[in-house]
Amino acid sequence: MLTAMTNHHKVVIIGSGPSGLTAALYSARANLEPLVIEGFEAGGQLMLTTEVENFPGFVDGVMGPELMDTLRKQAARFGTTYISQDVTEVDFSVRPFRIKVGDDEYTADAVIVSTGASAKMLGLDNERRLMGRGVSTCATCDGAFFRDQELAVAGGGDSAIEEANFLTRFASKVNVVHRRDILRASKIMQDRAMANPKIEFHWNSVINDVIGDQSVSGLQLTDTRSGETRELPLRGLFVAIGHTPNTSLFVDKLELDDAGYLVVGDKLSNDWDQASPYATRTSIEGVFGAGDVVDHTYRQAITAAGMGCQAAIDAERWLETQGR
Repeated sequence: MLTAMTNHHKVVIIGSGPSGLTAALYSARANLEPLVIEGFEAGGQLMLTTEVENFPGFVDGVMGPELMDTLRKQAARFGTTYISQDVTEVDFSVRPFRIKVGDDEYTADAVIVSTGASAKMLGLDNERRLMGRGVSTCATCDGAFFRDQELAVAGGGDSAIEEANFLTRFASKVNVVHRRDILRASKIMQDRAMANPKIEFHWNSVINDVIGDQSVSGLQLTDTRSGETRELPLRGLFVAIGHTPNTSLFVDKLELDDAGYLVVGDKLSNDWDQASPYATRTSIEGVFGAGDVVDHTYRQAITAAGMGCQAAIDAERWLETQGR
């Protein structure tokens, strides 16, 4: 086990997606020698993505795992260290902050939380196997790969209908598969989708299986009323049944909103400094948040990276005010 002195860091970053690794890069270049506790599933959702075409600087696109590996090595070059395990407990009620990883304990003057959010999935075996090969959770990220192809969107809320409308820019047809006969989406979103000639609704239907060997070739649907099963040939499935922020570790430790996302900046109800310039501050002074764990709206690699930059600069400036 490491000694208490070795275990102390000026900055500890929890999470290793684009926000966490960008925060590490900026913290390391500021000579803060950050520790990234990246988790067993290091790299975030981009590790399940094949080609990324909308991250600046890659003219021909880049594979998701390759992008994350590059970011990781870039941060390591400036002195970032990594632990490839999950955080099991945090204590923000003491200074320095305490972070437990199994039997080991680490302390930090400042903490950046960048644990991301996980897309809710249908729970099918082939769904995960074909992730990145026709199955996606982000139309903005992957829609352009499906030009002139037939697609499906699973879900009936605002996110699903927004994804369906967006995908009609590229697809020849978009099938919305919904287990009920009415949508949960807002009226304006429903009206827009109903009026779109490229969208067809499959009411009272559930997806039993994703069909395909190397890539998606269709779906198996079951009618919830009759029990009748049928196949729907298509090339891609976009799962849009919501996201779950990875904040279970911070319940009763940091302020969360009603959906479980970390609250930061001027949205805080219990702000430790109303005049604070730190946009990524959380309800605990010295703890900052960035990326999809905060972001309800955009959930893009580039926006997460931008917030990681902000959090690192906020942490650096806050540490300066504390004389650390």
